[in-house]
Amino acid sequence: MSLQVRIRVHDVEIRGCSRTRRAAVEAAVGSDLPRAATVRDLVRAAAAAADRIRRLGAFDTVSITLDAAPPGIPGNAAVIVLVDVAEARGRAAGELGIFANKGVRIRVHGVEIRGCSRTRRAAVEAAVGSDLPRAATVRDLVRAAAAAADRIRRLGAFDTVSITLDAAPPGIPGNAAVIVLVDVAEARGRAAGELGIFANKGTRSCSVQGSVKLKNLFGYCETWDASGDLGLDQTLELSTGVAIPRIGAIPTPLVARISFLSEDWLKSSLKEHVMGVSVGLLSTMNHNLAYNLSWRTITDRALMSSNSIRGQLGHSLLSSIKYAYKVDQRDSRIRPTRGYAYLFSSQVGGLAPESKDARYIRQEIDLRVALPLGVLNGAVNAGVAGGIIHPLARGSTGSISPLSEQFYLGGNRSLMCRLGGPSSLLGFKKRGLGTDLRSSTPENSENVASTSPEPSAQGGDIAVTAFADLSFDIPLKPLRELGIHGHAFVSAGNLAKLTDTDLRKFPLAEFLQTFRSSAGFGVVVPTRLFRIEVNYCHILKQFDYDLGKAGIQLNFSSP
Repeated sequence: MSLQVRIRVHDVEIRGCSRTRRAAVEAAVGSDLPRAATVRDLVRAAAAAADRIRRLGAFDTVSITLDAAPPGIPGNAAVIVLVDVAEARGRAAGELGIFANKGVRIRVHGVEIRGCSRTRRAAVEAAVGSDLPRAATVRDLVRAAAAAADRIRRLGAFDTVSITLDAAPPGIPGNAAVIVLVDVAEARGRAAGELGIFANKGTRSCSVQGSVKLKNLFGYCETWDASGDLGLDQTLELSTGVAIPRIGAIPTPLVARISFLSEDWLKSSLKEHVMGVSVGLLSTMNHNLAYNLSWRTITDRALMSSNSIRGQLGHSLLSSIKYAYKVDQRDSRIRPTRGYAYLFSSQVGGLAPESKDARYIRQEIDLRVALPLGVLNGAVNAGVAGGIIHPLARGSTGSISPLSEQFYLGGNRSLMCRLGGPSSLLGFKKRGLGTDLRSSTPENSENVASTSPEPSAQGGDIAVTAFADLSFDIPLKPLRELGIHGHAFVSAGNLAKLTDTDLRKFPLAEFLQTFRSSAGFGVVVPTRLFRIEVNYCHILKQFDYDLGKAGIQLNFSSP
């Protein structure tokens, strides 16, 4: 970013000298600083002057501040350069700080966007925003330009983005008027595709996954995508969607998606087909509001389901609206080493007229924190997630919530990547945790698999999971350069059904005593698209109706 705004240095003031001669500091400041004619030259000269003052070795700190000249000085682009020094008490080397308070008054005459050939100008204008043309000082202008450049880059339609601030052409009234030039270079490739075959030894399953993305097809910086997932466990998932950024008078990005799911429930005779549509109503950096409408069909080929499940067989229309607030300040989603993240979501379901399912509110919370250790690039990641379904009105089936909206725990999904409520619990198969809290005793941790009859396919209305993960570099240089590292983990979780709408009658003590847990270690291979883990899992606690699987497991997880 080039700052060609014309200015004039009215004076240079040196402050903080008590025993140091002023002439010594003036000599270090030099002549470039008072002669600077643009903001760019002034910032460069200030940095060089601060470096020379620091090398005198007589000061602990050095700060150079650029501020507007006092009233009465001719010209609205005049500035005062304030050089503040703090003399060293001893002979120890001090720290250097350069701070620019760019309070120089300016006026943005116009914003020009250049380089758009197939991209609509309105899409870039919406990303630029209103802060840039309204900036009144150099400081505000620099901040607004940096924020605008970041928003344009996140559109994903350009290879390079540069914002240049230059003086207005002759004839424009006022010598502080500037022109903002936004130059973009459109990305050459519009299409991208991926295809992979993934094997999961933990669940003895294999899947073929593929996706295709088209970017900026109609010039609105929109993203069109289609994806598919075919598993050998007779699971088929297809989806297609479009995401259009905020343009013109549209207050929020437009997001729409159509999906189809066909799945055989693990160790059960149930088969589910779901066709749905999701429309984004509000989407910002932290907030998301979406409406979901789906047509669901559940069949029981063996006619062996329990009464509560049998009432939900057949066709049903699911309608819900979901709001989520998400903040992710971690330094990486693949391997976080510092920062925090959290998510709160609320979903109101059962909105379809004459629905046989209950009306409910599903609430979820997910908290994460990453703490660096300072040894072997190590870090401790910890997280806790919980979810509960509050019934608003019991459905005709007598259930608290629809079968497909309940909580299910298990599967080999990474503990680190997903931020979206309770689901992951390593060492257990997909939907591997049962919900029966009666007459069950923990198995010995050495028992690898359960020999009890097949569990019910029902999920839970309350679920809680927690984990702790220790990551560290492997002391081999080739592996460190590839980002391959080791980790050790422990995870725990539980879920239960609500048999009564009064939460005060929920058996909390029994729920806490029946937590399942597992521990293990493994090797993580991070890639640009997903995280690969090869883990050894050891089940610490399970029950005879759970589907646990200890041993070596391989899984793939996208951030």
